[in-house]
Amino acid sequence: MSSLLGLLWDARRARRGGPDAITRRQRDRLAAIVDHARTNSRFYRRLYRDLPDQVTDPAVLPVVDKKTLMAQFDDWICAPDLTLADIRRFVDDPTRVGQHLHGRYTVTTTSGTTGTHGIFIQDHHTMAITAAMAARMFGSWLTTRTIAKILTGGRRMALIAPTGGHFATATAAARLSAGRRGKTTRVFSVHDPIPQLVDGLNQFRPAILLPYATVGAMLASEAQAGRLHIDPALVVLSAEGLPPSECDRIAAAFGATVGHTYAANEVPFLSYSCRYHWLHVNADWVTVEPVDADHQPVPPGEPSHTVLVTNLANRIQPILRYNLGDSILMRPDPCECGNPLPAIRVQGRAADLLTFTTSAGQPVTIAPLALATLVERIPGVELFQIQQATPTTLRVRLLPATGADPDNLWHRVHDDITNLLASHSLGHVDVERANEPPQQTTGGKYRQIIPLTQPR
Repeated sequence: MSSLLGLLWDARRARRGGPDAITRRQRDRLAAIVDHARTNSRFYRRLYRDLPDQVTDPAVLPVVDKKTLMAQFDDWICAPDLTLADIRRFVDDPTRVGQHLHGRYTVTTTSGTTGTHGIFIQDHHTMAITAAMAARMFGSWLTTRTIAKILTGGRRMALIAPTGGHFATATAAARLSAGRRGKTTRVFSVHDPIPQLVDGLNQFRPAILLPYATVGAMLASEAQAGRLHIDPALVVLSAEGLPPSECDRIAAAFGATVGHTYAANEVPFLSYSCRYHWLHVNADWVTVEPVDADHQPVPPGEPSHTVLVTNLANRIQPILRYNLGDSILMRPDPCECGNPLPAIRVQGRAADLLTFTTSAGQPVTIAPLALATLVERIPGVELFQIQQATPTTLRVRLLPATGADPDNLWHRVHDDITNLLASHSLGHVDVERANEPPQQTTGGKYRQIIPLTQPR
């Protein structure tokens, strides 16, 4: 059942059927994807050779991670017309952002927060499931009043996304703005200075606003200060975590419904928020396992060391019991919103804003992803870390990819960061090259942006 209409109907039946219907679909789809993976992927055929003929419990599967899968990409993937070399040529070309590879594959890239950059592929079947889960998400947020407000607002939608790379939001934005919805959809760059972003939004006046979470928080402050004059019906936050109080503040600032998503390139339809600030997992198409450092189950109600996910939809690039690297907490009881899908809160995705002062004494705030996506799109960067060492100094820890010239790479990184700072009236901020490589957190991730202070 891969037609969008059939998937929408199945998603509705799964939710109405409650936990038993959801669990049944999850079990059957897990057995099917495992069978498909070891039949069509050389990597999984080797990895699963000693497993039972049928697998209905993800805990039976060995754990995999991005580094392992990327190292064996051509053996991992289940599409004979795709090779890593071909895909790298595609993603190295920024003019192809939003296009389909070979006319049928969507390609997105991830940051190297675990030490390895990822490349992920979806076919039309997987994209249809993603669309069905998006419809489920928006259906949970939209009310008659919200829909009426969107229609009277001309259905205008503003996306605030990075540019210059094959990031998931950039790819989606390119397709929306280029398609038949382009007249009502406008893409704004996350790298633009806030005053410029505010001016553009004031002119466009979107009915739906889709920013990164920290950008949404900054725009809410602009609205509260009387500089941003938009009246969106729906604000959809993504990419970073915010405290529930911040989501409430954004809702109050705009007089809008605020939704939040927690997802990843590996599982783009992972979860969506309810009005009680819990994130409901689309468990009919994904399994989520909170585990400790030894990959043993963590009881509901306790924060995990990491989380293992299994994408039950992607047959081109099976992602099975994959270490996503985030800490989550699984709700131990049913959510009061009435949604039967399991509910989680994410412990390890809270983002910090960088704050500066212009030479004229004016405060300037920059979202972490504005800097991170700027560096990520530069070819030859394997890993990086930007730390605000003083109020006017950024130190950059840089790990070049194999074959990249370190000095040339540094000059490109330095110039791009300096130009971004200058566009925010921060030309006096120094960008220094650190001697040490990027440093891991205790959880094994590389935090890309480290502010001067850590608010708690």
